[in-house]
Amino acid sequence: MQVSPARIEAAEALRRLGNALVGHHVDDDYLLEMAKTADAMLREVIHGERRARPVDDMKRYVWGIHPGAGARVNHFPDCIVSGAANPMGLGMSIWRDDEEAVARVRLGNAFEGAPGRAHGGVVAAIFDDVMGIVLTIQSTPAFTARLTVSYLAPVPVGVELEFRARQTWREGRKLFIAAEATHNGNVIAEAEGLFIALPPERFGLPPGPEEVRAEAAGAFSGDSPEPGGPARGEGGRPPERGGVGRQDRASGAAL
Repeated sequence: MQVSPARIEAAEALRRLGNALVGHHVDDDYLLEMAKTADAMLREVIHGERRARPVDDMKRYVWGIHPGAGARVNHFPDCIVSGAANPMGLGMSIWRDDEEAVARVRLGNAFEGAPGRAHGGVVAAIFDDVMGIVLTIQSTPAFTARLTVSYLAPVPVGVELEFRARQTWREGRKLFIAAEATHNGNVIAEAEGLFIALPPERFGLPPGPEEVRAEAAGAFSGDSPEPGGPARGEGGRPPERGGVGRQDRASGAAL
């Protein structure tokens, strides 16, 4: 799904304007002039023909691009989180690092939940988006079934944040993905997501590996394949995921 460089440039300018408007004092007379100008531009924009953006085209783009090592990835250009052409988006960059998805973002004032602090819903949206890129890396169509976020410290705006996500294990159609957000090397938020795999053929993509096709076929026929993931911990729970230990939690909470 391609958009013109001019559309991306306009979106970037509007994002800069929105963040600046929230973070700076502006004279009321100038604000009223801005409103008039914006309304005039709106009338011109909505006079144009509506864009056609079939959702199936987006899905084929997301799960069919096979990003290489270090390649930049996004869900689609108009995505509210990682889309470069969305004027209300975050202006975030995501790329592949081995089997992990990595994002770096500098949130502006427009995404505050309190002065100087990012809204928790924005943080959750970033986690969901980065986890979704893990699915793209694996060429595995899936949808978010559950997302759990642990906020360990206030998430600041105006500074570079890094989000990393990777698949930790799989059980049939269930994919478990873990992620963390860091600032200056300190973990400030963690997330765990459950995603449900779908047959690639539903989106006009080549079939997945034989075991994936078997799991999907069983699920859609009402069968439940035996779990094939790693050993479970106490109480049938998956084992503790690696990557973030107690020391990291403590250092993040101390920010």
